[in-house]
Amino acid sequence: MARIGIIGSRGRMGQAIAAVLAANGHECSGGVDKGENPESLADASDALVDFSSPAALRDNLHAAIGAGIPILIGTTGLDETHTAALDNAARAIPVLQTGNTSLGVTLLAHLVEEAAARLGDDWDIEVLEMHHRMKLDAPSGTALLLGEAAARARGIDLGANTESGRDGHTGQRAQGAIGFAALRGGTVAGEHSVILAGEEERITLSHSAENRSIFARGAVKGATWLIGKPAGRYSMNDVLGLE
Repeated sequence: MARIGIIGSRGRMGQAIAAVLAANGHECSGGVDKGENPESLADASDALVDFSSPAALRDNLHAAIGAGIPILIGTTGLDETHTAALDNAARAIPVLQTGNTSLGVTLLAHLVEEAAARLGDDWDIEVLEMHHRMKLDAPSGTALLLGEAAARARGIDLGANTESGRDGHTGQRAQGAIGFAALRGGTVAGEHSVILAGEEERITLSHSAENRSIFARGAVKGATWLIGKPAGRYSMNDVLGLE
């Protein structure tokens, strides 16, 4: 049995994680939310899961470092300064940061990387995602995860080879670019498709999230897997043994 602390416990993901912990014989050691100090939670936990906000990341990492426990970061919308903070924390504790904790999405990203590595840049890559109307960031963290997988396979920088928000007279598509399209509406938990379009043929790799509990199950699996690991940066690929 593992004691898992939830940062962002009142949110939809936090509540789903608490339910999965209870169903799988683990203990929810408590939860904190906006404006609350995570240090006492860290002291009572074997690992932390963070689905709060980018603004809280540094305090959450500090709490995990102070307690000497691992932390799984599922918060999206992170920037380069957050990446630097994660890298710094990983020198002291195990840190797993991901745009999506679904085991199915993790495998999808692996397949996207495999496909992109074997097909030339004359195959266009488009990432299409749809989420509920309340989602704040676009493209989604998962869409970016999939785009990064494709870019990594082709040895290119995603930021310098992205096309998104097309509107009006945009000109022709740049060869080798990775396109993104984001849809928002209803209560969609998450739909992602990666389209590889070649001459007169097309491959579509897709994942559908039917319920938020799939992300909670992956988060719990990832957090418990981290316990006892040495300090460093980890991914969901490590959890599935794909790297």
